[in-house]
Amino acid sequence: MFHLFKKKSEMLKFARSGVRSFTQQAEQTSSRRTNIAVASSTLLSVGMVALYYNVYGPKLSAASPKEEGLHFIKHEWPQEKLLKGFDHASLRRGFQVYREVCSACHALDYIAWRHLVGVTHTADEVKEMASEYEYEDGPDDEGKMFKRPGKLSDFLPAPYPNVESARGANNGAAPPDLSLVVRGRHGGPDYVYSLLTGYVDPPAGVEIPDGMNFNPFFPGTQIAMARPLFDEAVEFEDGTTATTSQASKDVVNFLHWANEPDLDTRKKMGFQVMTVLTIMTAISMWYKRFKWSPIKNRKIVYQRPVSK
Repeated sequence: MFHLFKKKSEMLKFARSGVRSFTQQAEQTSSRRTNIAVASSTLLSVGMVALYYNVYGPKLSAASPKEEGLHFIKHEWPQEKLLKGFDHASLRRGFQVYREVCSACHALDYIAWRHLVGVTHTADEVKEMASEYEYEDGPDDEGKMFKRPGKLSDFLPAPYPNVESARGANNGAAPPDLSLVVRGRHGGPDYVYSLLTGYVDPPAGVEIPDGMNFNPFFPGTQIAMARPLFDEAVEFEDGTTATTSQASKDVVNFLHWANEPDLDTRKKMGFQVMTVLTIMTAISMWYKRFKWSPIKNRKIVYQRPVSK
């Protein structure tokens, strides 16, 4: 009787081990098939995307130095550094360069007079400058439009009423708006500075059509805009020597601010946020160790019941 019971027990163990091994093999096979299916679908998706891009995507071709233009010269800009902002004295000079030189052809559509308060000028100075321009307003009580002096809420005046008139006054080339020109060009302020200071005589054998100018930093090397800045073209209020490089640097700083007027505020806020997060992280780590140390370091000992 005992031998029969032992034999049944061994048969039961053998059956259980067989079922267990079969289950493990089935799980491994299922997992392997799943991995193969996922890898196959991924490769198929990547292949379809590559095929579509190859058939319908843009055709890429290497540009020659003439087509691409010379690579911009790298300079150091204070506002590009992590813990520094704009040089406001340079911004004031840059606005003067824009107002006396650049505003004859280019507009700043996204900058209002109020944006300059506390950045380049005081509120009274900005009000005085704005009042020098006339803006169309209305209608009045009789339904007619009228002219009024500018105020802080007005945007800087544009040199042309529309794009067509801008093209007509510049041989068919409309001067771009400068509100986003710095961040809208590869190289940012370095490219704009190189472009402003890069006007030279064309090399021997290069013919420039009438109305065009040679600038090796401009794609194609031919640009409709004539050289805008020269030495002593403006007279700075603070006595800074107005060389071409100095005026170019200041106006590029101002245009960079026009692209990102909230840059200083974002940097200050980011520094405050990182400071608070660092303190909170340290407090959280200390609290985690304080809260979990009794749980992780406790020792549980099981005592067998004493048989009576």
